[in-house]
Amino acid sequence: MSELPREELAPEAPDSAPSVTATPGEPVPGARPQAGSGLRIRAARGTIINTAFLVGVNTLNLLRGFLVAAFLTTSDYGVWGVILVVLYTLMFLRQVGIGDKFIQQDEPDQELAFRKAMTFELSIAGIVLGAGLVLVPTMALVMGDDTIIAPALVALLVVPAQALQAPLWIFYREMDFARQRKLQITDPIAGFVIAVALLIAGWNYWALIVGVVAGAWVGAIVSLRASPYRFRWTFDRVAARAYGSFSWPLFFAGMSGIVVGQGLLIVGEAKLGLAGVGIIALASTISQYSDRADQAITQTIYPTICAVKDRADLLYEAFVKSNRLALMWGAPFGLGLALFAEDLVQFGIGERWRPGIGLMQAIGVSVAVHQIGFNWDAFYRARADTKPIGIAAAIAIVAFLAIALDPWVGWLQSRGASRGVAVLLVMLALVAAIVAVVTVRLPLAASEPAETTAEPEFAQAA
Repeated sequence: MSELPREELAPEAPDSAPSVTATPGEPVPGARPQAGSGLRIRAARGTIINTAFLVGVNTLNLLRGFLVAAFLTTSDYGVWGVILVVLYTLMFLRQVGIGDKFIQQDEPDQELAFRKAMTFELSIAGIVLGAGLVLVPTMALVMGDDTIIAPALVALLVVPAQALQAPLWIFYREMDFARQRKLQITDPIAGFVIAVALLIAGWNYWALIVGVVAGAWVGAIVSLRASPYRFRWTFDRVAARAYGSFSWPLFFAGMSGIVVGQGLLIVGEAKLGLAGVGIIALASTISQYSDRADQAITQTIYPTICAVKDRADLLYEAFVKSNRLALMWGAPFGLGLALFAEDLVQFGIGERWRPGIGLMQAIGVSVAVHQIGFNWDAFYRARADTKPIGIAAAIAIVAFLAIALDPWVGWLQSRGASRGVAVLLVMLALVAAIVAVVTVRLPLAASEPAETTAEPEFAQAA
Protein backbone atom coordinates (compact mmCIF):
# COMPACT_ATOMS: atom_id res chain seq x y z
CA MET A 1 0.00 0.00 0.00
CA SER A 2 1.48 3.34 -0.97
CA GLU A 3 1.84 6.19 1.49
CA LEU A 4 -0.56 9.13 1.39
CA PRO A 5 0.70 12.24 -0.35
CA ARG A 6 2.87 14.38 1.88
CA GLU A 7 0.41 17.25 1.90
CA GLU A 8 -2.44 15.02 3.04
CA LEU A 9 -2.87 14.01 6.67
CA ALA A 10 -5.45 11.68 8.13
CA PRO A 11 -7.89 13.19 10.63
CA GLU A 12 -6.23 13.28 14.01
CA ALA A 13 -7.42 11.08 16.85
CA PRO A 14 -9.79 12.82 19.27
CA ASP A 15 -7.40 12.42 22.22
CA SER A 16 -4.25 13.39 20.35
CA ALA A 17 -2.36 16.65 20.32
CA PRO A 18 -2.55 18.64 17.11
CA SER A 19 -0.45 17.10 14.41
CA VAL A 20 2.40 18.94 12.79
CA THR A 21 1.34 20.26 9.43
CA ALA A 22 3.43 21.51 6.59
CA THR A 23 3.07 24.67 4.60
CA PRO A 24 2.35 24.19 0.91
CA GLY A 25 5.41 22.86 -0.88
CA GLU A 26 7.07 21.56 2.29
CA PRO A 27 7.13 17.86 3.25
CA VAL A 28 5.38 16.66 6.37
CA PRO A 29 7.99 15.85 9.07
CA GLY A 30 8.64 12.13 9.17
CA ALA A 31 7.28 11.54 5.66
CA ARG A 32 9.25 8.81 3.93
CA PRO A 33 10.51 9.42 0.37
CA GLN A 34 8.77 7.24 -2.18
CA ALA A 35 9.82 5.56 -5.40
CA GLY A 36 10.59 8.17 -8.04
CA SER A 37 11.79 10.77 -5.52
CA GLY A 38 15.50 10.05 -5.85
CA LEU A 39 15.79 7.01 -3.57
CA ARG A 40 18.91 5.74 -5.34
CA ILE A 41 20.72 9.05 -4.89
CA ARG A 42 19.66 9.25 -1.25
CA ALA A 43 20.85 5.69 -0.63
CA ALA A 44 24.23 6.31 -2.30
CA ARG A 45 24.74 9.51 -0.33
CA GLY A 46 23.60 7.78 2.85
CA THR A 47 26.11 4.97 2.40
CA ILE A 48 28.95 7.50 2.33
CA ILE A 49 27.61 9.37 5.36
CA ASN A 50 26.99 6.22 7.41
CA THR A 51 30.42 4.83 6.54
CA ALA A 52 32.09 8.06 7.64
CA PHE A 53 30.04 8.04 10.85
CA LEU A 54 30.97 4.44 11.72
CA VAL A 55 34.64 5.08 10.96
CA GLY A 56 34.60 8.18 13.14
CA VAL A 57 32.88 6.49 16.08
CA ASN A 58 35.16 3.44 15.90
CA THR A 59 38.20 5.74 15.78
CA LEU A 60 37.01 7.54 18.92
CA ASN A 61 36.52 4.20 20.65
CA LEU A 62 40.00 3.11 19.59
CA LEU A 63 41.57 6.30 20.94
CA ARG A 64 39.63 5.99 24.16
CA GLY A 65 40.84 2.42 24.51
CA PHE A 66 44.49 3.54 24.30
CA LEU A 67 43.90 6.31 26.85
CA VAL A 68 42.12 3.90 29.19
CA ALA A 69 45.11 1.58 29.04
CA ALA A 70 47.42 4.49 29.92
CA PHE A 71 45.46 5.86 32.88
CA LEU A 72 43.68 2.90 34.55
CA THR A 73 45.01 0.05 36.64
CA THR A 74 43.95 -3.51 35.97
CA SER A 75 41.63 -3.48 39.00
CA ASP A 76 39.94 -0.34 37.65
CA TYR A 77 39.66 -2.17 34.32
CA GLY A 78 37.87 -4.93 36.21
CA VAL A 79 35.21 -2.59 37.60
CA TRP A 80 34.73 -0.99 34.18
CA GLY A 81 34.51 -4.44 32.60
CA VAL A 82 31.75 -5.54 34.97
CA ILE A 83 29.82 -2.35 34.26
CA LEU A 84 30.20 -2.97 30.52
CA VAL A 85 28.70 -6.43 31.01
CA VAL A 86 25.72 -4.88 32.81
CA LEU A 87 25.22 -2.17 30.17
CA TYR A 88 25.58 -4.52 27.19
CA THR A 89 23.08 -6.93 28.74
CA LEU A 90 20.54 -4.19 29.40
CA MET A 91 21.06 -2.56 26.01
CA PHE A 92 20.42 -5.91 24.36
CA LEU A 93 17.17 -6.30 26.30
CA ARG A 94 16.10 -2.81 25.18
CA GLN A 95 16.83 -3.32 21.48
CA VAL A 96 13.70 -5.20 20.41
CA GLY A 97 13.07 -3.46 17.09
CA ILE A 98 10.78 -0.58 18.12
CA GLY A 99 12.70 1.82 15.89
CA ASP A 100 12.67 -0.64 12.97
CA LYS A 101 8.90 -0.99 13.28
CA PHE A 102 8.43 2.78 13.35
CA ILE A 103 10.45 3.12 10.15
CA GLN A 104 8.41 0.31 8.55
CA GLN A 105 4.90 1.53 9.46
CA ASP A 106 2.72 3.59 7.11
CA GLU A 107 0.22 5.27 9.42
CA PRO A 108 -1.37 8.41 7.91
CA ASP A 109 -0.59 10.51 11.02
CA GLN A 110 3.16 10.25 11.54
CA GLU A 111 3.18 12.41 14.67
CA LEU A 112 0.72 10.06 16.34
CA ALA A 113 2.70 7.06 15.11
CA PHE A 114 5.88 8.52 16.60
CA ARG A 115 4.23 9.19 19.96
CA LYS A 116 3.07 5.59 20.10
CA ALA A 117 6.50 4.24 19.20
CA MET A 118 8.30 6.47 21.69
CA THR A 119 5.80 5.45 24.37
CA PHE A 120 6.67 1.81 23.77
CA GLU A 121 10.39 2.62 23.74
CA LEU A 122 10.19 4.46 27.06
CA SER A 123 8.06 1.68 28.54
CA ILE A 124 10.67 -0.91 27.63
CA ALA A 125 13.41 1.37 28.94
CA GLY A 126 11.56 1.60 32.25
CA ILE A 127 11.29 -2.18 32.46
CA VAL A 128 14.96 -2.60 31.59
CA LEU A 129 15.94 0.06 34.13
CA GLY A 130 14.00 -1.84 36.79
CA ALA A 131 15.75 -5.04 35.79
CA GLY A 132 19.07 -3.23 36.11
CA LEU A 133 18.22 -2.06 39.62
CA VAL A 134 17.73 -5.71 40.55
CA LEU A 135 20.70 -7.01 38.55
CA VAL A 136 23.33 -4.71 40.01
CA PRO A 137 22.97 -5.62 43.71
CA THR A 138 22.51 -9.27 42.72
CA MET A 139 25.82 -9.24 40.87
CA ALA A 140 27.51 -7.50 43.79
CA LEU A 141 26.16 -10.16 46.14
CA VAL A 142 27.28 -13.01 43.89
CA MET A 143 30.72 -11.46 43.41
CA GLY A 144 31.09 -10.52 47.04
CA ASP A 145 32.17 -7.00 46.08
CA ASP A 146 29.88 -4.07 46.84
CA THR A 147 32.25 -1.51 45.31
CA ILE A 148 30.60 -2.00 41.91
CA ILE A 149 27.14 -0.98 43.15
CA ALA A 150 27.54 2.83 43.06
CA PRO A 151 29.24 3.09 39.63
CA ALA A 152 26.90 0.52 38.09
CA LEU A 153 23.79 2.31 39.38
CA VAL A 154 25.06 5.60 37.94
CA ALA A 155 25.76 3.86 34.62
CA LEU A 156 22.09 2.78 34.49
CA LEU A 157 21.20 6.39 33.67
CA VAL A 158 22.31 5.58 30.13
CA VAL A 159 19.15 3.48 29.62
CA PRO A 160 16.53 6.28 29.73
CA ALA A 161 18.89 8.67 27.94
CA GLN A 162 19.22 6.40 24.94
CA ALA A 163 15.46 5.87 24.84
CA LEU A 164 15.01 9.65 24.71
CA GLN A 165 17.09 9.74 21.53
CA ALA A 166 14.11 8.22 19.69
CA PRO A 167 13.47 11.45 17.66
CA LEU A 168 16.46 10.42 15.54
CA TRP A 169 14.11 7.84 14.01
CA ILE A 170 12.19 10.66 12.33
CA PHE A 171 15.19 11.82 10.31
CA TYR A 172 16.19 8.23 9.61
CA ARG A 173 12.71 7.57 8.19
CA GLU A 174 13.03 10.69 6.05
CA MET A 175 16.42 9.37 4.85
CA ASP A 176 17.96 12.63 6.04
CA PHE A 177 21.14 10.80 7.01
CA ALA A 178 23.25 13.94 7.29
CA ARG A 179 21.02 15.47 9.95
CA GLN A 180 20.51 12.16 11.74
CA ARG A 181 24.24 11.49 12.06
CA LYS A 182 25.04 15.14 12.86
CA LEU A 183 22.73 14.92 15.86
CA GLN A 184 23.81 11.41 16.78
CA ILE A 185 27.54 12.18 16.80
CA THR A 186 27.09 14.54 19.75
CA ASP A 187 26.74 11.52 22.06
CA PRO A 188 30.13 9.85 21.38
CA ILE A 189 32.00 13.15 21.00
CA ALA A 190 30.69 14.59 24.27
CA GLY A 191 31.32 11.28 26.03
CA PHE A 192 34.87 11.10 24.67
CA VAL A 193 35.80 14.67 25.63
CA ILE A 194 34.37 14.38 29.13
CA ALA A 195 35.93 10.96 29.74
CA VAL A 196 39.39 12.10 28.58
CA ALA A 197 39.25 15.27 30.70
CA LEU A 198 38.26 13.29 33.80
CA LEU A 199 40.87 10.60 33.12
CA ILE A 200 43.56 13.29 33.06
CA ALA A 201 42.10 14.68 36.29
CA GLY A 202 42.53 11.25 37.92
CA TRP A 203 38.91 10.07 38.17
CA ASN A 204 39.87 6.44 37.30
CA TYR A 205 36.90 4.35 36.11
CA TRP A 206 34.47 7.09 37.16
CA ALA A 207 35.77 9.11 34.20
CA LEU A 208 34.47 6.46 31.78
CA ILE A 209 31.14 6.12 33.57
CA VAL A 210 30.49 9.86 33.77
CA GLY A 211 31.60 10.24 30.15
CA VAL A 212 29.24 7.57 28.87
CA VAL A 213 26.28 8.87 30.91
CA ALA A 214 26.92 12.53 30.08
CA GLY A 215 27.33 11.75 26.39
CA ALA A 216 24.05 9.83 26.31
CA TRP A 217 22.16 12.69 27.96
CA VAL A 218 23.73 15.28 25.67
CA GLY A 219 22.54 13.16 22.75
CA ALA A 220 19.07 12.92 24.30
CA ILE A 221 18.76 16.67 24.82
CA VAL A 222 19.98 17.43 21.30
CA SER A 223 17.57 14.88 19.82
CA LEU A 224 14.56 16.17 21.76
CA ARG A 225 15.32 19.77 20.81
CA ALA A 226 15.61 18.83 17.14
CA SER A 227 12.38 16.79 17.09
CA PRO A 228 9.63 18.26 14.90
CA TYR A 229 7.07 16.57 17.17
CA ARG A 230 6.14 17.23 20.78
CA PHE A 231 6.00 14.01 22.72
CA ARG A 232 2.90 12.97 24.64
CA TRP A 233 2.42 9.62 26.32
CA THR A 234 0.20 7.64 23.92
CA PHE A 235 -0.44 3.99 24.61
CA ASP A 236 -2.48 2.12 22.00
CA ARG A 237 -3.36 -1.55 22.49
CA VAL A 238 -3.70 -2.32 18.78
CA ALA A 239 -0.35 -0.73 18.05
CA ALA A 240 1.17 -2.53 21.05
CA ARG A 241 0.09 -5.88 19.60
CA ALA A 242 1.56 -4.96 16.21
CA TYR A 243 4.85 -3.91 17.76
CA GLY A 244 4.90 -7.04 19.93
CA SER A 245 4.32 -9.30 16.93
CA PHE A 246 7.12 -7.52 15.09
CA SER A 247 9.58 -7.57 17.99
CA TRP A 248 9.44 -11.00 19.61
CA PRO A 249 11.24 -12.87 16.76
CA LEU A 250 13.99 -10.23 16.83
CA PHE A 251 14.35 -10.64 20.59
CA PHE A 252 14.49 -14.42 20.19
CA ALA A 253 17.11 -14.08 17.46
CA GLY A 254 19.24 -11.94 19.74
CA MET A 255 18.88 -14.44 22.57
CA SER A 256 19.91 -17.25 20.24
CA GLY A 257 23.07 -15.34 19.43
CA ILE A 258 23.89 -15.13 23.12
CA VAL A 259 23.20 -18.85 23.63
CA VAL A 260 25.34 -19.89 20.66
CA GLY A 261 28.12 -17.44 21.52
CA GLN A 262 28.33 -18.40 25.19
CA GLY A 263 27.88 -22.06 24.35
CA LEU A 264 30.74 -21.87 21.88
CA LEU A 265 33.01 -20.38 24.54
CA ILE A 266 31.98 -23.02 27.07
CA VAL A 267 32.57 -25.88 24.62
CA GLY A 268 35.87 -24.33 23.51
CA GLU A 269 37.08 -23.99 27.09
CA ALA A 270 36.06 -27.55 27.95
CA LYS A 271 37.79 -29.03 24.91
CA LEU A 272 40.74 -26.68 24.37
CA GLY A 273 41.17 -24.78 27.62
CA LEU A 274 41.61 -21.01 27.98
CA ALA A 275 43.86 -20.96 24.91
CA GLY A 276 40.94 -22.26 22.86
CA VAL A 277 38.70 -19.52 24.23
CA GLY A 278 41.29 -16.93 23.24
CA ILE A 279 41.41 -18.30 19.70
CA ILE A 280 37.61 -18.24 19.47
CA ALA A 281 37.57 -14.65 20.78
CA LEU A 282 40.12 -13.59 18.16
CA ALA A 283 38.11 -15.25 15.41
CA SER A 284 34.98 -13.49 16.66
CA THR A 285 36.77 -10.13 16.57
CA ILE A 286 37.83 -10.76 12.97
CA SER A 287 34.29 -11.72 12.02
CA GLN A 288 32.83 -8.58 13.62
CA TYR A 289 35.32 -6.38 11.78
CA SER A 290 34.25 -7.88 8.47
CA ASP A 291 30.64 -6.88 9.23
CA ARG A 292 31.37 -3.14 9.30
CA ALA A 293 30.58 -2.63 5.63
CA ASP A 294 27.43 -4.73 6.02
CA GLN A 295 26.25 -2.47 8.84
CA ALA A 296 26.77 0.71 6.86
CA ILE A 297 24.93 -0.64 3.81
CA THR A 298 22.03 -2.20 5.72
CA GLN A 299 21.48 0.88 7.87
CA THR A 300 21.31 2.96 4.71
CA ILE A 301 18.96 0.87 2.62
CA TYR A 302 16.47 -0.11 5.36
CA PRO A 303 14.24 2.98 5.00
CA THR A 304 14.62 2.64 1.23
CA ILE A 305 13.28 -0.90 1.11
CA CYS A 306 10.53 0.08 3.56
CA ALA A 307 9.44 2.71 1.04
CA VAL A 308 9.22 0.18 -1.82
CA LYS A 309 8.20 -2.91 0.18
CA ASP A 310 5.29 -3.56 -2.19
CA ARG A 311 7.45 -3.31 -5.33
CA ALA A 312 9.08 -6.69 -5.96
CA ASP A 313 11.22 -5.35 -8.81
CA LEU A 314 12.71 -2.57 -6.69
CA LEU A 315 13.24 -4.91 -3.73
CA TYR A 316 15.12 -7.26 -6.03
CA GLU A 317 17.27 -4.41 -7.32
CA ALA A 318 18.08 -3.23 -3.78
CA PHE A 319 18.89 -6.78 -2.67
CA VAL A 320 21.23 -7.49 -5.59
CA LYS A 321 23.07 -4.16 -5.52
CA SER A 322 23.54 -4.08 -1.75
CA ASN A 323 24.90 -7.61 -1.75
CA ARG A 324 27.30 -6.80 -4.58
CA LEU A 325 28.65 -3.88 -2.55
CA ALA A 326 29.11 -6.07 0.52
CA LEU A 327 30.77 -8.79 -1.53
CA MET A 328 33.30 -6.26 -2.84
CA TRP A 329 34.57 -5.89 0.73
CA GLY A 330 33.62 -9.07 2.59
CA ALA A 331 34.60 -11.71 0.03
CA PRO A 332 38.19 -10.47 -0.57
CA PHE A 333 38.64 -9.93 3.17
CA GLY A 334 37.37 -13.41 4.07
CA LEU A 335 39.21 -15.27 1.33
CA GLY A 336 42.36 -13.25 1.99
CA LEU A 337 42.20 -14.28 5.64
CA ALA A 338 41.76 -17.93 4.65
CA LEU A 339 44.73 -17.81 2.27
CA PHE A 340 47.12 -15.80 4.44
CA ALA A 341 46.18 -16.85 7.98
CA GLU A 342 49.50 -18.62 8.42
CA ASP A 343 51.43 -15.57 7.26
CA LEU A 344 49.36 -13.39 9.60
CA VAL A 345 50.44 -15.56 12.51
CA GLN A 346 54.08 -15.87 11.43
CA PHE A 347 54.73 -12.21 10.60
CA GLY A 348 51.98 -10.44 12.54
CA ILE A 349 50.29 -11.56 15.72
CA GLY A 350 52.90 -14.15 16.79
CA GLU A 351 53.53 -17.88 16.92
CA ARG A 352 51.43 -18.32 20.07
CA TRP A 353 48.37 -18.10 17.80
CA ARG A 354 49.52 -20.90 15.48
CA PRO A 355 46.97 -23.39 16.90
CA GLY A 356 44.24 -21.03 15.72
CA ILE A 357 45.26 -20.96 12.06
CA GLY A 358 42.71 -23.58 11.07
CA LEU A 359 39.90 -21.75 12.86
CA MET A 360 40.88 -18.42 11.30
CA GLN A 361 40.88 -20.01 7.86
CA ALA A 362 37.43 -21.47 8.50
CA ILE A 363 36.21 -18.08 9.74
CA GLY A 364 37.61 -16.44 6.60
CA VAL A 365 35.68 -18.78 4.32
CA SER A 366 32.50 -18.38 6.36
CA VAL A 367 32.85 -14.58 6.27
CA ALA A 368 33.08 -14.67 2.47
CA VAL A 369 30.07 -16.99 2.17
CA HIS A 370 28.11 -14.96 4.71
CA GLN A 371 28.17 -11.95 2.39
CA ILE A 372 25.87 -13.77 -0.03
CA GLY A 373 22.42 -12.52 0.94
CA PHE A 374 23.79 -11.12 4.21
CA ASN A 375 20.96 -8.60 4.69
CA TRP A 376 18.00 -10.86 3.93
CA ASP A 377 16.50 -10.20 7.37
CA ALA A 378 16.24 -6.45 6.65
CA PHE A 379 13.86 -7.21 3.78
CA TYR A 380 11.65 -9.31 6.04
CA ARG A 381 11.64 -6.53 8.64
CA ALA A 382 10.67 -4.04 5.93
CA ARG A 383 7.63 -6.18 5.16
CA ALA A 384 6.80 -6.60 8.90
CA ASP A 385 7.29 -10.36 8.54
CA THR A 386 9.86 -11.12 11.22
CA LYS A 387 8.86 -14.71 11.98
CA PRO A 388 11.35 -16.17 9.44
CA ILE A 389 14.10 -14.39 11.40
CA GLY A 390 13.01 -16.22 14.54
CA ILE A 391 12.83 -19.50 12.64
CA ALA A 392 16.36 -19.01 11.30
CA ALA A 393 17.55 -18.34 14.85
CA ALA A 394 15.90 -21.55 16.06
CA ILE A 395 17.62 -23.50 13.27
CA ALA A 396 20.96 -21.99 14.32
CA ILE A 397 20.44 -23.10 17.91
CA VAL A 398 19.44 -26.61 16.86
CA ALA A 399 22.45 -26.88 14.55
CA PHE A 400 24.77 -25.71 17.30
CA LEU A 401 23.34 -28.16 19.81
CA ALA A 402 23.44 -31.00 17.31
CA ILE A 403 27.06 -30.41 16.28
CA ALA A 404 28.80 -28.93 19.29
CA LEU A 405 27.07 -30.87 22.05
CA ASP A 406 26.71 -34.26 20.36
CA PRO A 407 29.88 -35.68 22.01
CA TRP A 408 28.31 -35.20 25.44
CA VAL A 409 25.05 -36.73 24.26
CA GLY A 410 26.98 -39.74 22.97
CA TRP A 411 28.87 -40.01 26.27
CA LEU A 412 25.62 -40.13 28.22
CA GLN A 413 24.17 -42.66 25.80
CA SER A 414 27.21 -44.90 26.29
CA ARG A 415 26.33 -44.96 29.96
CA GLY A 416 22.79 -46.15 29.44
CA ALA A 417 20.78 -42.97 28.99
CA SER A 418 18.29 -42.76 26.14
CA ARG A 419 19.03 -40.14 23.49
CA GLY A 420 16.05 -38.00 24.50
CA VAL A 421 17.11 -37.95 28.14
CA ALA A 422 20.73 -37.33 27.15
CA VAL A 423 19.77 -34.34 24.97
CA LEU A 424 17.63 -32.91 27.80
CA LEU A 425 20.42 -33.29 30.35
CA VAL A 426 22.99 -31.70 28.05
CA MET A 427 20.71 -28.72 27.32
CA LEU A 428 20.07 -28.23 31.04
CA ALA A 429 23.81 -28.42 31.65
CA LEU A 430 24.40 -25.79 28.93
CA VAL A 431 21.89 -23.41 30.53
CA ALA A 432 23.50 -23.96 33.93
CA ALA A 433 26.93 -23.33 32.45
CA ILE A 434 25.83 -20.04 30.87
CA VAL A 435 24.40 -18.92 34.21
CA ALA A 436 27.67 -19.94 35.84
CA VAL A 437 29.52 -17.53 33.57
CA VAL A 438 28.10 -14.65 35.60
CA THR A 439 29.04 -16.19 38.94
CA VAL A 440 32.50 -17.44 37.99
CA ARG A 441 34.00 -15.15 35.34
CA LEU A 442 32.81 -11.77 36.55
CA PRO A 443 34.55 -12.05 39.94
CA LEU A 444 37.75 -12.80 38.02
CA ALA A 445 37.18 -9.78 35.79
CA ALA A 446 36.69 -7.52 38.81
CA SER A 447 39.79 -8.72 40.67
CA GLU A 448 43.30 -7.50 39.88
CA PRO A 449 45.42 -10.12 38.12
CA ALA A 450 48.47 -11.03 40.16
CA GLU A 451 50.92 -12.18 37.51
CA THR A 452 49.95 -10.63 34.20
CA THR A 453 50.34 -7.30 32.49
CA ALA A 454 48.27 -8.21 29.45
CA GLU A 455 45.48 -5.82 28.54
CA PRO A 456 42.03 -7.27 29.32
CA GLU A 457 39.87 -7.98 26.28
CA PHE A 458 37.11 -5.68 27.45
CA ALA A 459 39.54 -2.77 27.38
CA GLN A 460 39.34 -2.89 23.61
CA ALA A 461 35.56 -2.51 23.87
CA ALA A 462 36.05 0.62 25.87
